[in-house]
Amino acid sequence: MSLNFDLPEEANMIRDTVREFAEQVIRPKAKELDDAEEFSPEITRQLGELGLFGFCIPEEYGGNGFGYIPYIIAVEELARVDGSQAATVAAHNSLGIGPIYIFGNEDQKRKYLPQLTTGEKVWAFGLTEPNAGSDAGGTKTVAKKEKDGWRINGSKIFITNGSGEASLGVTVQAVTGTRPDGKKEYTCFLVEQGTPGFTAKTMHEKMMWRSSITSELFFEDCLVPEESMLGKKGEGFRQMLDTLDRGRLSIAAMGLGCAQGAYELALKYAKERKQFGRAISTFQANAFKLADMATEIEAARYLLYRAAWLCDQKREEYKKLASMAKLYCSEVAHRCVNQALQIHGGYGLMKEYDIERFYRDQRLLEIGEGTSEILRLVISRRIGCYDV
Repeated sequence: MSLNFDLPEEANMIRDTVREFAEQVIRPKAKELDDAEEFSPEITRQLGELGLFGFCIPEEYGGNGFGYIPYIIAVEELARVDGSQAATVAAHNSLGIGPIYIFGNEDQKRKYLPQLTTGEKVWAFGLTEPNAGSDAGGTKTVAKKEKDGWRINGSKIFITNGSGEASLGVTVQAVTGTRPDGKKEYTCFLVEQGTPGFTAKTMHEKMMWRSSITSELFFEDCLVPEESMLGKKGEGFRQMLDTLDRGRLSIAAMGLGCAQGAYELALKYAKERKQFGRAISTFQANAFKLADMATEIEAARYLLYRAAWLCDQKREEYKKLASMAKLYCSEVAHRCVNQALQIHGGYGLMKEYDIERFYRDQRLLEIGEGTSEILRLVISRRIGCYDV
């Protein structure tokens, strides 16, 4: 019996390729884009040219079919340099492309997926509402059946990739009736930009991910055809849960990459910064901080990679580990960024130092796609603490 922790050769190749791109193309522009709160279509197209959209999509639909481990590594490497670009890739793959490929019919796949794997266009997933975040059951957006299709009314908020010229459309979850048990029935619809009654507005003045697109979506008597339904009527809640399970892998990868990047910034600074005639990395207080950071990052990496491997193997237990990985990686990022900024001292509070941006970007990782509190509830249910 043996255990093999070596990554596939294609995963190592992707790591090297994405790291080089992140260092040479993204890092020089990250501060400028963050300051201007500007999304970069150029970088997004280049990410598409690298093949970073469609990791889990077969070649016949424009993807590369590499699977989740290479995908997670790519997101990790992007987040090591810039959370905004990592967010664009993670949301587009997991929340945008994923549901269309997994739940869409053949016509929907062939219509949308080839357009969404090039980097020219992105797709969003409309779940969160002003009064429905962790409580997805609070969804107020409704879709009513009409002769010509479905009429949608409602709004969504905090939707990544939901607006701007790069956005092709959004998957919208709406209430379409009541189930036999009295609970709301949910159905998802594919709504293209430009559909009458659909308005998308880019949100500004964000603390984090300032060069990614975050949007508010409004539906006012928005009529979509029957063929825009994703899957079958009433399957929306199951589709949402499956999408979030897979999406948590990519948010965990963002946490891991953020932690790795912060650790590397702190180590470099600590070896260069001199106090009392010596590098501050040689002071035990700082050396122990760095040792703890390195240890937690390694633990987080093995947890996340195992979860991604289980997902590739289509094993149901990946869902539990995906929640664990998202929780742990995001909180490791919190601790690493906090200690990295502490090592930088007053300079870490200045925008000219990358750690300031990392400190801001990290904060969403403990909130988006399941807060740390909700994830602890999810995990506790999966390990049998509650009868469900």
